[in-house]
Amino acid sequence: MASSTLIGLDALDTVAPAPRGGRQTARKAWSAVWPKLAALAIVWVIWELIHLSGWKKYVIPGPGVTLSNLWDQAHTAVFWSAVGTTLGRAGLGYALALLIGIVVGSLVARIRPLRAAVGSLITGLQIMPSLVWFPFAIILFGITTQAILFVIVMAGAPSVANAVIAGVDYTPPLLVKAARMMGLRRLSLQRHLYLPASLPTFVAGLKQAWAFTFHALVAGELIVIIANKPSLGVLLSSDQDQADMTSVVAIMIVFLIIGIAVDGLFGVANKAIRRRWGLEQALLQKSCSVGVFAREPDCGRVT
Repeated sequence: MASSTLIGLDALDTVAPAPRGGRQTARKAWSAVWPKLAALAIVWVIWELIHLSGWKKYVIPGPGVTLSNLWDQAHTAVFWSAVGTTLGRAGLGYALALLIGIVVGSLVARIRPLRAAVGSLITGLQIMPSLVWFPFAIILFGITTQAILFVIVMAGAPSVANAVIAGVDYTPPLLVKAARMMGLRRLSLQRHLYLPASLPTFVAGLKQAWAFTFHALVAGELIVIIANKPSLGVLLSSDQDQADMTSVVAIMIVFLIIGIAVDGLFGVANKAIRRRWGLEQALLQKSCSVGVFAREPDCGRVT
């Protein structure tokens, strides 16, 4: 009869039951929040010290004045209309880049002549500055939202395509052989093997694609200013024309908040993938073995 006691390497992977209760939940929430609060506090102190030092005092506003300006703007309809316009363009442009990138990447990854023909072209498009596309887009579409969306897609789609290609390339051959023995072919093979197997690399590419997308969006809203269509880029450009540094920094903070929020969503996706692939426990063991992380609430679960 097999013993129920785990020994050796099996014991290293054992996870103790997580204690339940409100206190444990609060500790986990605090462990996730305090690094961000500490970072914000450090930024606030440095910002305040620069302001108090007198360097560019009449140009660079202090944090208190800037946040007050942001609070006032947040109570206007124009501000929220601008936020909605920017987020709408970001979401639509990113979705289009995602769709096109997945299709192109899947085709290039599986068709050798196509990869030989356009594989390096995709990488060239990825490193091409998005600003280069704006004269082309403006001539093609005029001063319209379509011009901005076109540049967003050209900025984001190559990153998605390259992520799909890399994920397929690093799929273990043994899995491919097993899938073929199970009768998977073409689209079914792509759907049930290559896409799931390439998911970690794919998500990393999605994050990079979002960065390119957002950079292109902000540049587009600063260059392609559409009448009677407020956006965060339009507000930023208007504040620049008026030399209103306080409002400029306030809008920059809004862009920063959006970036942090989206990064948090990608963090949730990465955690879900690590859990699905059985990598979360290994990462926890590595983190708990280093300094301050040994005091994290979940470290007590690692035996």
